[in-house]
Amino acid sequence: MTSDGIRRASLDDMTDCARIIWTWAKQTGWMPDELPQEELAGLIREAFPNRDIWVAGDPPDCYMSIDPVEHKVGALYCLRTGQGVGKRLLDKAKEGRDHLWLTTHVPNVDAQRFYRREGFVETGREPPVPPETVPVIRMEWRA
Repeated sequence: MTSDGIRRASLDDMTDCARIIWTWAKQTGWMPDELPQEELAGLIREAFPNRDIWVAGDPPDCYMSIDPVEHKVGALYCLRTGQGVGKRLLDKAKEGRDHLWLTTHVPNVDAQRFYRREGFVETGREPPVPPETVPVIRMEWRA
């Protein structure tokens, strides 16, 4: 674990990762009901071998997942905001890469502002793809 509490996730962290997503979704006020936490944990566990996953906190309260082949940040959720943890996680994602992309929900203006501050630019908008029901913005970063 690094001095800022960021570490590579293990399979034992998948339940916490699901709890982070589920809790975040409940706190938004605009995100429709998520899958049950057990189902989310199963999906994250299934993707685990093919992702670079990082967590922060003890117990984890921030989680990031990167597809190393696609260079996609597939998830970045922090229940602890305003302390720089999201930035430090995103810095981990940028290490050794010259390009990343992600999608963020249209109503999530705080995330869009954060990603712009971190050098991401909007490259398009996409309609919701089931089971997703909220349109998203595609953003990209280049070193």
